[in-house]
Amino acid sequence: MSGGPAVRRSPGEPWGSLRPFSIKTKLGALVVIAVLITTGLMMIAMRTATELRFITVFSMIATLLITQFVAHSLTAPLDDMNAVARAISHGDYTRRVRENRRDELGDLAQTINRMADDLEAQERQRKELVANVSHELRTPIAGLRAVLENIVDGVSPADPETMRTALKQTERLGRLVETLLDLSRLDNGVVPLRRRRFEVWPYLSGVLKEANMAVPARAGIASGSGTHTRTDVHLHLDVSPPELTAHADPERIHQVVANLIDNAVKHSPPHGRVTVKARRGAQPESLELEVFDEGPGIPRSEWHRVFERFNRGSAGGSNGHGGDGGTGLGLAIARWAVDLHGGGIGVAESERGCRIRVTLPGETTVQS
Repeated sequence: MSGGPAVRRSPGEPWGSLRPFSIKTKLGALVVIAVLITTGLMMIAMRTATELRFITVFSMIATLLITQFVAHSLTAPLDDMNAVARAISHGDYTRRVRENRRDELGDLAQTINRMADDLEAQERQRKELVANVSHELRTPIAGLRAVLENIVDGVSPADPETMRTALKQTERLGRLVETLLDLSRLDNGVVPLRRRRFEVWPYLSGVLKEANMAVPARAGIASGSGTHTRTDVHLHLDVSPPELTAHADPERIHQVVANLIDNAVKHSPPHGRVTVKARRGAQPESLELEVFDEGPGIPRSEWHRVFERFNRGSAGGSNGHGGDGGTGLGLAIARWAVDLHGGGIGVAESERGCRIRVTLPGETTVQS
């Protein structure tokens, strides 16, 4: 492009020679200065009849002093980087390299600092995962233990209702384990899709029925927001046309819808309503899904963080129903399942509450 601006260089591009403050430029300037000093002293010697050995000594001293100054400016940041790298290797991710240079060493300092930021974030996420999983495991295990102890001590009979309570706690443990397995599959990045055509109405009706059965299981179970029940939230299904079909992996889509419903229920106000809406997409067998609630919604500034791992949300519903109380992986797994299909998921505009929109491409997109 003629007449355009000068070439811009990113830190990853090997164009050090084009920069006025690069190390190559500094070394070249060092050679030029040394030659100029030697030439100048030779000219002085020729005009003043000074002996050559004195000129040689003066030239060597001046060159060594300049070289020492340049070498110190190059090795000092390397010592700083070495100290930071050693601290990182021992688990201290708080140290950073000073970024006060405009040469290749400055680029290296930025790279080391970015690496330290990433490692610090991963360590923080690891600790959060351990804390969240420990909390989520402790609650159903304690409930299951209490039920079994009551049966063994003869306090409660082993009737179907008591065993049903124990089964609910066991199912909650199973859901948590399945979430952790999904996280492992997400990290490995290799999950086969078993696409097939299915009718949307009966399929989503089954998902909502399971959600309705799971909601009462939360009654009296402590979560990150305290002890509360969500049996007052009503689930509504809106599919048009009724004979709508889609082409996708039903198991993965089940993960998406179930996680979105669970998130919407947790953030709904008392006696709120969660709606699952399905419409035909632009392509054959494509599908557009929306799950929206009547809760406090999500600030636009937080939209880009909704589907991040371990993001448990900061918006709280009225009467203290906000807060995930889970591992913060549900929406991240939903995005992963949608990405496997080549679709899209995101927060959509809504006058009230939160609206999550999912688009599935149907059978026109082949998984890469």
